[in-house]
Amino acid sequence: MSHQEAYGYAVARIRAMEHRLLDAGALQRMLDAEDSASVLKILGETSYASALTSQTGELNFDKVLESDLHAIYEEVRTFTPDKELVDIMRLPYDFHNVKVLMKSMFNVRSGGKKRWDLLTSLGSYPVDDMISNIESEDYRLLPFGLNLLYPKCVSVWEQSKDILEVERMLDQRLFEVMLEKASSLGIPGVKEWIRTRIDGENIRTLLRLKRFGFDAPKAMGFLHAGGAVDTSVLGSLIAEPFESWARALEFSDFGKVLASLDASSGFSELILSLEKVLEDFYLEKIGISRFNPSAPENIPTYLWAKEMEVKNVRVLLVSKASKGDKEQLRRLLRHGYV
Repeated sequence: MSHQEAYGYAVARIRAMEHRLLDAGALQRMLDAEDSASVLKILGETSYASALTSQTGELNFDKVLESDLHAIYEEVRTFTPDKELVDIMRLPYDFHNVKVLMKSMFNVRSGGKKRWDLLTSLGSYPVDDMISNIESEDYRLLPFGLNLLYPKCVSVWEQSKDILEVERMLDQRLFEVMLEKASSLGIPGVKEWIRTRIDGENIRTLLRLKRFGFDAPKAMGFLHAGGAVDTSVLGSLIAEPFESWARALEFSDFGKVLASLDASSGFSELILSLEKVLEDFYLEKIGISRFNPSAPENIPTYLWAKEMEVKNVRVLLVSKASKGDKEQLRRLLRHGYV
């Protein structure tokens, strides 16, 4: 079977799986639901039913969503010709686990407790192996270049207690690994999508830093290399009002993305709105592949759509549990397939 034929089969499998995604009607019913129990009842009528029934004891909806997403990742990996195409999507969870284990170690050294309850099974590297490698301090076995980076992060924390710098170092390595894997696959659309996500993360970081009064020189240290937009261009934006960012980036796709935001809202609402439009834009960017029935990019397109669906369900459950405003909730929901 040729590479194109292999992905033709994989995309056909993806098309069949798309029918399991929640449709607009189901999301509207959950949006109109009175409480989180009603949302869970609606979910029980969908593809989430098996994840719900597999729960024992007190229901933990985070575990339900994680279980469902984990099953999807495992299923897609079985028929994807290039397994690393799926693993790229799971890398952020691997680095999330590294952060959790590192912070737990720091916390224990300060007299606190471990927080292994925050670990996730969604990464590409087995959680138990990650725990074993770090707990035994046998960092040589850590993947993704963490065998060298992890002890450096520990050293930075021991000298400065600067957890932001530690997270920056780990995030930079995450994007480096994603780009390395995308480059090795030789799938241009995936590599460009990763670069787009780096740019988006840099813009999101800039807005957060602007909120706390960072200047350009200090902010530059938090921007990640590898994107399509020069970090020096992005770094200069922090001294400008957010209203001008769209014009400054009109040479890129992010000009239109930022222009869609209401810059008059406060930082908290603006940050939430930015995260939503960026994540919608990522789906739009990679989703162009849906017009090609043998394009490998269909794999990350579907997986990102599933990620956004899970995020929507989580937001709905949390909002209903806290009696959140319905219209504000509607504005936070990510777009799915169109």
